[in-house]
Amino acid sequence: MFRVRDDFRRAQLAIAALFCFLGLQYATWASRLPAIKAELGLSEAEVGLLLMACGAGAAASFPLVAVLTERLGSRRLALSSALALGLLLLALAGAPNYPVALVIICCDGVAVGCLNVAMNAQGAALEVRYRRTAMSQLHATFSAGSLCAALLASGMNALTSNLAAHFAVAAGLLLLLLAYARPALLPADRAAAEPAEAEQSTRPGRRGWALPSLVTVWMGTAMAFGTVTEGAMNDWSALYMKDVAHAASEVAPLGIAVVSVMMVLARVFADGWRSRWGDGRIVRVGSALAGVGLAVALLVGGVVPALIGFACVGLGIAAVTPCVYVAAARAGSDALALVAAMGTTGLLAGPAVIGFIASGSSLVWGMGAVAGSAMLVSVCAGRIRWTGPDDAHPPARAEGAAVEPRPQATPEVEPLTGG
Repeated sequence: MFRVRDDFRRAQLAIAALFCFLGLQYATWASRLPAIKAELGLSEAEVGLLLMACGAGAAASFPLVAVLTERLGSRRLALSSALALGLLLLALAGAPNYPVALVIICCDGVAVGCLNVAMNAQGAALEVRYRRTAMSQLHATFSAGSLCAALLASGMNALTSNLAAHFAVAAGLLLLLLAYARPALLPADRAAAEPAEAEQSTRPGRRGWALPSLVTVWMGTAMAFGTVTEGAMNDWSALYMKDVAHAASEVAPLGIAVVSVMMVLARVFADGWRSRWGDGRIVRVGSALAGVGLAVALLVGGVVPALIGFACVGLGIAAVTPCVYVAAARAGSDALALVAAMGTTGLLAGPAVIGFIASGSSLVWGMGAVAGSAMLVSVCAGRIRWTGPDDAHPPARAEGAAVEPRPQATPEVEPLTGG
């Protein structure tokens, strides 16, 4: 295993391994939904309920996450929830019937919720400790994990149809990522960013948790619709490719691969785009591109248009999550927690809703709802007055150079009424 001397890079790579872990674990079983559906004899509605169980587990995890984060810290919570996810993947491969699979997937959702909050807390602490941005690159590794899972699924499909063998190989890769991440994770949490603390302290009688502000609601809604789009592409693209576009079994998982490749590329360059054009324009234009591109692909039909439409989704939706996380962190810890909760719930529960739409009409209409969800991100983003391009990405510094802290602007929301 290669050794990195720079403390920031070593911690960044360790946290990136957690993001890659989550993307690999989640997309591994999502890419094999056609096989799980066939083995258990499920309808599209039952597949949707299976995904809903995952979302329900994630939503139920957030009260638990608050307690566990306080008692364990983000490092120990990340390691324990990641270990649980590896074991749950193996358990899913051996699920004898549908009710058992529902329980396993629900537990998977709880573990996903815990790991998502813990790894983003580690990422936020990394930026504060070293005063350097890293969130876009960290989220790029999540997409890289999804890409690896899709390619692994395609390769294992060509070798064997045995689901247990595929999931065992994936579990081995997850264990390697976890072993690499463990030594260099940040040992103690640091507050992500509290520029809204002074404003909150001026509110009379504010003690403990308070109702979220309107700007937080808009950010959370944008995050939810964005993760619905992202999660639905992971969960339903393989089935769309096989059942609607009539792609071969070896080609069907490549729908996830195309989305993941474009998301990785976009997130690698996202910080530069943010510096040049600003977070708001990136989110608005990108989500609109995702919605329109997917809608056109659904209208045209076929394998190639589907892959092109999926590429538009990956490119357009990639920067939504990192940008909204940054905006939420600037709004305070309560906003960050709520936005993370809505994001994970959208990622896991949203695709289940797509399944119910597909069951009531067709998968084409279900994917059409995904395109509509992407467009709604653009609408929500338009309600937020984002920071300017100069504030979106602090200037890079040389190794060891001193950093002059700069005040960070808190996103503001435009009034719901008026001009």
